[in-house]
Amino acid sequence: MIAMTSNGGHSAQVKIQLLIDGGAIPVAQMGPDFLLLDAPFDYPPGNARLFLQVDQSERRWEVCLPNGISASSSRVCVVRL
Repeated sequence: MIAMTSNGGHSAQVKIQLLIDGGAIPVAQMGPDFLLLDAPFDYPPGNARLFLQVDQSERRWEVCLPNGISASSSRVCVVRL
């Protein structure tokens, strides 16, 4: 989990995972159309789910990985379905 502090002093606990084939891949950073993985690996294009937890609030949604994942790049393109 990542701890994020706001100006009010609250330190939010944030957890982001890419859920593929029954596994949970940690996500270092997430943008509107990309993910950054700490440990990229080769994976073909297809669909997956994203999991986001901020403190006790959780969200999951379907995404497409149009270019898959490449072991040579930590950046992964995602399209929300």
